[in-house]
Amino acid sequence: MPVLRTAVDTASETYQSNRKYQLEMIDQLNEQLELVIAGGGERYMQRHRDRGKLPVRERLELLLDPDSPFLELAPLAAWGTDFTVGASVLTGIGVVEGVECMVIGHDPTVRGGAMNPYSLRKTLRALEIARLNRLPVINLVESGGADLPTQADLFVPAGRIFHELTELSSLAIPTVALVFGNSTAGGAYVPGMCDYAVLVDNRAKVFLGGPPLVKMATGEDADDESLGGADMHSRISGLSDYFAVDELDAIRLGREIISRINWHKLGPAPAADPLPPRYDPEEILGIVSSDIKVPFDPREILARTVDDSDFDEYKPLYGTSLVTGWAQIHGYPVGILANHRGVLFSEEAKKASEFILLANQTDTPLVFLQNTTGYMVGTEYEQGGIIKDGAKMINSVTNSAVPHLTINMNSSFGAGNYGMSGRAYDPRLMFAWPGAKLAVMGAAQLAGVMSIVGRASAASQGKPFDEEADAKRTAAIEAQIEAESHAFYVTARLYDDGIVDPRDTRTVLGMSLSAVHSNTIAGRRGFGVFRM
Repeated sequence: MPVLRTAVDTASETYQSNRKYQLEMIDQLNEQLELVIAGGGERYMQRHRDRGKLPVRERLELLLDPDSPFLELAPLAAWGTDFTVGASVLTGIGVVEGVECMVIGHDPTVRGGAMNPYSLRKTLRALEIARLNRLPVINLVESGGADLPTQADLFVPAGRIFHELTELSSLAIPTVALVFGNSTAGGAYVPGMCDYAVLVDNRAKVFLGGPPLVKMATGEDADDESLGGADMHSRISGLSDYFAVDELDAIRLGREIISRINWHKLGPAPAADPLPPRYDPEEILGIVSSDIKVPFDPREILARTVDDSDFDEYKPLYGTSLVTGWAQIHGYPVGILANHRGVLFSEEAKKASEFILLANQTDTPLVFLQNTTGYMVGTEYEQGGIIKDGAKMINSVTNSAVPHLTINMNSSFGAGNYGMSGRAYDPRLMFAWPGAKLAVMGAAQLAGVMSIVGRASAASQGKPFDEEADAKRTAAIEAQIEAESHAFYVTARLYDDGIVDPRDTRTVLGMSLSAVHSNTIAGRRGFGVFRM
């Protein structure tokens, strides 16, 4: 058995320093997650309860199977912006009546659940994940509609929500709307376009135009209930499929709907009774370098992530800056590509290309563990064909048809991000660790390049070079890139699907693999494995 061995010294100063840094990053993450859970804050949460309503996370808890896990997606969306962190919507993958579903829940304690540009991105990404992985969708609806001051950024792209809902239905992927409150204007089309709609009595308000708009448009005096109440839609319009007497009844009905959709996965089942890793995942915190310039051996991460620490390495003596090989995670076979010393040379690019082709021939999902500074530069490497070889790797990633799961462990810079299946290359799910960085290059390198360009420009024009101004500009650029490459900044813009505690990596990958196996797992056919 190709069981990985560890060389980690948990008593070393380096280990302890790394662990301290990672714990600090996790503490910062947890502080932000507490803000997300708080929603609109204590005042608005209490007002919501005083109206006899449950917070969105309590609705979720009642909806999911008891003691089942929930993989929350993009919890820090909108972090660092003028909008509340979390973007007024909760999304994630959970189990309902034994079926893995995508849940999208409005948080009405945040500006009435109104949609802003970040909640739109978050919702569209959730619907995309549902479509790609064939996950039924359950909408927990209570929203005042669009955040009107940002309507210019919402109106046109928000139409995609209706497109996604109708496309899911056309693909026989069930969609359910549980309407607990307002679902007005464009939002009225959410229950209108879902396969199943459940409306709560004296709570649900589903109409294209509320009483004020109706009065302005037609002169008619109308009330909420006659325009869009649950009773009216259940008895007269037919929009409502199920009439719920209260929120608990709506959640019961939602669970019953899922229990009757006759759902089954299309992907192969995992191996029974997979063995856990032989080494403690807690030790990952001391392995990951606190300094992104200092490499670490990804085999130590794999030894604490894959089943039984069993890893069959592919081409271990060739292209050693990239570790590739076969393993299982929670019983699911996977191929793994993990950066070792950061830089990708021609050998690594060709090795990755061959490995990706092999995975496609055997219908094996791929896991990318990023810690890369990009492809190697310099005269020797350009003459050696690094562009052609990098293109082969990116071509292979682009045309790979098996599911990709990506985790940014520490850094993801330059075209290395593309070659290691970054966001632009459609991984089914992508996560980052709290200390990870993402940018075109490191902050110091980028600022240095700008300085060199400025110095060369001054010389070409015969002008003196202002060293003091350059130093200030370099410091400002470095600070900007450092801020923009921060994991919170990146995830806030939906460039990944969330930040996860490194110790939870095995669990997150296991849940992700289970989700992607709801759909067919099939690699690209039509070409053999070719040597490059």
